[in-house]
Amino acid sequence: MNHESRLQLAAHPVAYPLMRTLARLGPVVRVPGLGVVVNDAAVARAVLTDERFRKDGPGSPGDLWTPVLGPSVLLNMEGPGHLALRRKLAPLFAPAHVSALVDDVLRGPLADLGARLERGETVDVVDAMRLMAGAVICRVIGLGEVSEARARELFADGERVVSMVSLRSRRLSDRQVTAARRVLDRIGDIAQAAYEAGDESTVMGRMRAQGLSAAEARGAAGAFFLTGTETVATFVPRLVALVHDHRSLASGSGGPGDTGHLGYLGGLGDLGAPGDLGGIGDLDALVEEAMRVTTPTPVMLRSVSAPARVGGIGVRPGDRVLIVTHNCARAYGPFDPSRPHPPELRRLWFGAGPHFCIGYPLALAEIRAVASVLLSHRVRVVRRRAARRVLIPTYERLWVSAS
Repeated sequence: MNHESRLQLAAHPVAYPLMRTLARLGPVVRVPGLGVVVNDAAVARAVLTDERFRKDGPGSPGDLWTPVLGPSVLLNMEGPGHLALRRKLAPLFAPAHVSALVDDVLRGPLADLGARLERGETVDVVDAMRLMAGAVICRVIGLGEVSEARARELFADGERVVSMVSLRSRRLSDRQVTAARRVLDRIGDIAQAAYEAGDESTVMGRMRAQGLSAAEARGAAGAFFLTGTETVATFVPRLVALVHDHRSLASGSGGPGDTGHLGYLGGLGDLGAPGDLGGIGDLDALVEEAMRVTTPTPVMLRSVSAPARVGGIGVRPGDRVLIVTHNCARAYGPFDPSRPHPPELRRLWFGAGPHFCIGYPLALAEIRAVASVLLSHRVRVVRRRAARRVLIPTYERLWVSAS
């Protein structure tokens, strides 16, 4: 069993085997108690780009997040209101803007990470990512430069809210909603203060300049807080481990005690010989393939609003469609950075159509920044421990050192 499978089982000892069993039942299957399950990338993309399948109906993400975040936060919106809010927010996530933000926030932490590796220290990538993802989201919601303690505190707050959700969750309990609101009200207060200050060098100040209301800015800050930390923080350790394991397998040294190396990004087919870091296109190809294997959003939900067919199966209003993104992605085989992705698969784990993740450029900027430092130091995995009973499978600890 490979390490990715172990991560999945540690996180979801019951749901993961069920999810993989569903993949063997066919591209689309109706499962009593679950809904219509989609395991095929082309069908999944067709559902995600069809307005008859919504995020704001029964059994959709709206059932989970509207009680916590309110009705207008992109996560649970459809139609003209959704498109209007998205148009206002989109300029805030232009690649050049988010790259500058990430460079500014992570300049110090990345320099420290590089220095520790150069000194021969063993570094826990999971802990480093919690700090850096927390620091970036602090800046996004309106805080300026923050201490390590404050960044870790904000990240832990986000983890507590996300941990309330499981793959089986349809709604949060009243107690969970109250606890989540307590956290997100604090985030909203921070965001509103930055919004009212109106400094256009900040994300919240730019929201005001773009014409968003204070309520919209508060809601957006809450949504970014929940979605903008876990994806990056859980993915980078898995990326490091995947490349390590790929090289170990290729070199025939993949035993339990192996400490194979992450190479520089020259020639991704075999993650070739040491050399310069290589072009950003190479790094992006590696990230995209690791995203396919790890599938940051393993399941997506949609509510049917009008009669339709999903891969030949008829659905009616009120039916629930469960897109098992993990099955859609893993159907294309094991980790192979040289593999091109077909159009139907491309970034499916970030959604498609009008609901494609608006924060994708920010996530990619963070991932590029940290992965570049780790890969350029040719780190090797020393020890690892899987996180148990978490929503997004990941490592609880992943210790690395430079070779």
